[in-house]
Amino acid sequence: MMPSPNGARKRFELRCRGGDLQVGERTLVMGVLNCTPDSFSDGGRFLQPAEAIEHGLLMAEQGADIIDVGGESSRPGADAISPDEELRRVIPIIAGLATRLEIPISVDTSKAQVAEQAIEVGAQIINDISGLGFDPQMPSVAARFDTPLIIMHIKGNPRTMQQAPHYTDVIGEIIASLRAGLERAEQHGVDPHQVIVDPGIGFGKRVEDNLSILNRLDELAVLERPILIGTSRKSFIGAVLDQAIDQRMIGTLATVAVSVLRGAHIVRVHDVPAVRETAAMVDAILNPEGWAA
Repeated sequence: MMPSPNGARKRFELRCRGGDLQVGERTLVMGVLNCTPDSFSDGGRFLQPAEAIEHGLLMAEQGADIIDVGGESSRPGADAISPDEELRRVIPIIAGLATRLEIPISVDTSKAQVAEQAIEVGAQIINDISGLGFDPQMPSVAARFDTPLIIMHIKGNPRTMQQAPHYTDVIGEIIASLRAGLERAEQHGVDPHQVIVDPGIGFGKRVEDNLSILNRLDELAVLERPILIGTSRKSFIGAVLDQAIDQRMIGTLATVAVSVLRGAHIVRVHDVPAVRETAAMVDAILNPEGWAA
């Protein structure tokens, strides 16, 4: 189900407390802000609230549409941390950004307690890498605050997900899992029109699985929800190109271009300026008559 030749892409409107978020008019860029000591790419860089806040503001100036703040590493093999530690890391940063940003802040967490307190200090979107699988209270929090909710596919958990993952039909299994997550959310009172889906690149996938997901990303359109994709600097790019983490920008940009061509609505990235230009160029190619709008 590739985008039509004139670049038409289904549009969605998500309710955020700071104003509705228009999704689909152009590709939205979500800037990654990891407040962790051990994230795979930028762990330790933004542990201090002042430094993290400045980086979030910089990404907004560079053209990010959403800032995604996370306090727990989800790299392969990462150990879980306590809710109190995660709150200590993210709450000052979200609170500091919320008073200075006009764009939405998302909280990258699988803990309902963290999501709730993050929303109370200014977060407007919940980004749950577990697809509602780790904390049964998460959908109730999203429903109570009527906040957009990102449901991601993961096989296992960060500690186990890369221990010989296997799929018979990777896209088919991801769609089934995301559909189950959507149903679970709706059963707990979440408005299905507030949900975004993410196939979970790198979360319990082999290199060939990640490549297949990108090649067949358009098939997720059957869920009739906005599609978020996060490929930035990930290990499958390093495997294909034999590049270290800090040398994967060109590979990342290639995956972003393909993702937009295949119907992604939001791309989650570390390198905002380059990705913003890449996405804007692909958007223009898909919609040559409306590029200047």
